[in-house]
Amino acid sequence: MIDLHTHTTASDGTLAPAALVEAARAARLSVLGITDHDTTGGLAAARDAARQAGIAIVDGIEISAVADGRDVHVLAYFIDAESPTLRAFLDRQRADRIRRVEEMAARLMALGCPIDARPVLADAARGRSVGRPQIADALLDAGHVARRDEAFERFLEHGRPAYVPRQGTSPEDVIEIIHAAGGLASLAHPGVTARDHAIPALVAAGLDAIEARHSDHDPAAEERYRALARRLNILVTGGSDFHGEAGHRTATLGGVTLPEADYARLRDRASRHGA
Repeated sequence: MIDLHTHTTASDGTLAPAALVEAARAARLSVLGITDHDTTGGLAAARDAARQAGIAIVDGIEISAVADGRDVHVLAYFIDAESPTLRAFLDRQRADRIRRVEEMAARLMALGCPIDARPVLADAARGRSVGRPQIADALLDAGHVARRDEAFERFLEHGRPAYVPRQGTSPEDVIEIIHAAGGLASLAHPGVTARDHAIPALVAAGLDAIEARHSDHDPAAEERYRALARRLNILVTGGSDFHGEAGHRTATLGGVTLPEADYARLRDRASRHGA
């Protein structure tokens, strides 16, 4: 089985890379895509663990782009994690994540809900990709909310009082950066972001695939995006978007998998891209 959308403690997952690989082995996965947010920091440890577990790792990342002031997540697969273009871009992404954490903490202070942002910023200094999930945890630790989802609903979602927008790169530029790193670009969970009108323009900019299979897509949504992919002559990707059993998502590792035929087409396209 193949799950191409997972997260580790390098970003906002709850399992360290080696622990995620062990969980994947227990779930009988044969191929695991590591797609941490704006960081490749978990890939090396995952590859080391995967060699012993007999699991193939797809080097990936989930990049946060910005369009019309809203996040657009673009998955990258079969990347060269040492690409100078990609690494320079991720350095800029990391700096913007730190800025957002500091601004969100300041807004929460003004709202009478102070948090201790120092551990989050310390994680960032150690290379972890930080953002709203860690702020939500800090709100929970401070007793301002009773559950993680409440932190997003009251403070951190777009339009809520502590939300701070990204100063980000356009999806079109992100696609170019992914290609420069030898990878394939796939639009993440389009049924969640509801930007179907923008997909043809992204395909014109080089988008290789869309994530048709996802834990938040029902069968009708999957078929809609498969039909769209056929119409636009692009590929499909899929995965659980697993963050951990106690994370802000409840996806099950391997609960959504990509059929082998879809994965074979991705590998073939990647080989022709020189990945």
